[in-house]
Amino acid sequence: MPTKSSRPVHVAGRVDRFSYAIRNIVAAAKEVEASGQKVRYLNIGDPVAFGFQTPGHLVDAAVRAMRDGHNGYVPSAGIAAAREAVAAEYASRGIAVSPDRVLITTGTSEGIELALNALVDEGDDVLVPSPTYPLYTAVLAKIGAHPRYYRTDPNRDWLPDLDHLRSLVTPNTRVLVLIDPNNPTGAVYPTSVRRALIDFAEQHDLTILADEVYSDLGFDGPLPLLGTLDLDAPIISFSSLSKAYLAPGWRAGWLVIGASPRLDPTLAAIKKLADGRLCSPGPMQYAVAAALMGDRSHQVAFRAALAERGRVTADCLNAIPGMRCVAPKAAFYVLPSVTLPPGRTDEHFVLGLLREKGILCVNGSGFGVDAAGGFFRIVCLAPPSDLRAIYADIADYTRDYLARG
Repeated sequence: MPTKSSRPVHVAGRVDRFSYAIRNIVAAAKEVEASGQKVRYLNIGDPVAFGFQTPGHLVDAAVRAMRDGHNGYVPSAGIAAAREAVAAEYASRGIAVSPDRVLITTGTSEGIELALNALVDEGDDVLVPSPTYPLYTAVLAKIGAHPRYYRTDPNRDWLPDLDHLRSLVTPNTRVLVLIDPNNPTGAVYPTSVRRALIDFAEQHDLTILADEVYSDLGFDGPLPLLGTLDLDAPIISFSSLSKAYLAPGWRAGWLVIGASPRLDPTLAAIKKLADGRLCSPGPMQYAVAAALMGDRSHQVAFRAALAERGRVTADCLNAIPGMRCVAPKAAFYVLPSVTLPPGRTDEHFVLGLLREKGILCVNGSGFGVDAAGGFFRIVCLAPPSDLRAIYADIADYTRDYLARG
């Protein structure tokens, strides 16, 4: 009988490159809870966790699909009704695209991973904003590609620094990532900046990945899709039911590949990759048409609720000595900063806040900013009264933290 080895099984080296701070920091929160302290979770943008309800007609559509027996595999690109509904939605917003250029994905996350795998080789460069949504850098780590962080400026409402962006282009640069409206800052880019980014991408022969998950959640109303500014630009747009339709657990998203013939090889490549994972969840796809072609009145109330929470958040945080917060214009995130004592990091601040006050935020370095900058992300979905209590605790902690030096 062979001798059994006691050595641990080998783990692939790519895992060491992979990091996703939004989830990783939960381990520290569980340790705090195990000690008997309550934790207030402000790390994940899940509206349902804060009491917002998925619209009933979406639930009815998904339940009806299951009861009608639609529980098997569906086409890898998605059911026809969902793809047609997405195409019709984009056409109504100024982008004429055929359903054949729409893929239904397991949330926006899978769409992003499919697109990056189709476009980027090992060793290639991808331009991602700093701060960024960490899924992009996590996927690039798996691919073996390199994120090149372009600055966005908190002194200019978190708008991209175009001069810095231009300095980062190399012969191996393939993709420009735009997250607008932005997670983690709540920023919205004006038309002039959007046009400049499209022109930049065209000049350097880059494909744009337009993360537009929050486009329906601008505080002043839905925002135009990026592709409306140049219908021939090589833009792949992503969105989902998760945020504006309050169904994050359904993992029902889509990607839309622009009509430019330059993107035809990309479309074929993404479809090929999508075939390999069979399909995204079937019953939830039957809610896509109900969402995009049905009643959206919930969004009016949701935007108003988010705007109020954004105002409360900016006002309370900016009243804390040593802290600064750019007021959000969309979605439900802010990225405030605290003036850290020398030698301290954002993670040190965030973990101390968790352990002393039971408030879980995410350190800004998890989004690709300098750990010495004192940034941290807050999900501001809780009721305003709860937020005020939370920010009072953050103020107490910050005062003591800075006094300790």
